[in-house]
Amino acid sequence: MSDKVRWWRQWLQQPQRTALHRWLFQVHFWIGSVAGLYFTVMGVTGGIVVFQNQLVGWRAMRWLVNLHANLFAGSAGRFVNGIGGISLTWLCLTGAVIWWPGVKYWRRSIEVNWRANFPRLNWDVHSALGFWLFPILLLWGLSGTYLALPQLFSIFYALDPADRHADQWLSWLANLHFGRYNLLTEAIWAALGVAPALLAFTGTFICCRRIIFKKPSNPFQ
Repeated sequence: MSDKVRWWRQWLQQPQRTALHRWLFQVHFWIGSVAGLYFTVMGVTGGIVVFQNQLVGWRAMRWLVNLHANLFAGSAGRFVNGIGGISLTWLCLTGAVIWWPGVKYWRRSIEVNWRANFPRLNWDVHSALGFWLFPILLLWGLSGTYLALPQLFSIFYALDPADRHADQWLSWLANLHFGRYNLLTEAIWAALGVAPALLAFTGTFICCRRIIFKKPSNPFQ
């Protein structure tokens, strides 16, 4: 059996034992640990800022927009938000890979066993929420990066010298960040704004369980 065949067989059945899985888990683990509070603040404030047009007369809105857009720090805050967007994108991509539990157990990673003990319930919520909300979280990561560091997306113009589609694509990406199409999409985006907070909380528990209590991150292990 060749090494490639052996590796793929192990990935399909027991991916946790591969070096790639262990490395990506560490990347995911530390980004989430360091930036968990940041993602919580961005998710909650973003869920409110979605209704900026409807709440334009609310005095606190300008404060929230300033916090969400640049962390009260102007260009320096926008740069930090750009790093945050890149970090969220990496969290999504690494999470998508390490989410895979193997062919025998993949169903348990998209469901939540509400009767389980807390460590397993916490793991289930983190795993299932990350799976089902992967598209919107990745969208927020990419669009947040664009809004904060638009220069990184100049490749779109390099691929489209006539600028016929680049502006349209990037405008579409920016609009999707807040879901400002109609009241329904705004309400959905606002409700989903709590997802980063839930993922940060469940991820923090996984972090504490691993570092402080020396328990396996995955309660199935």
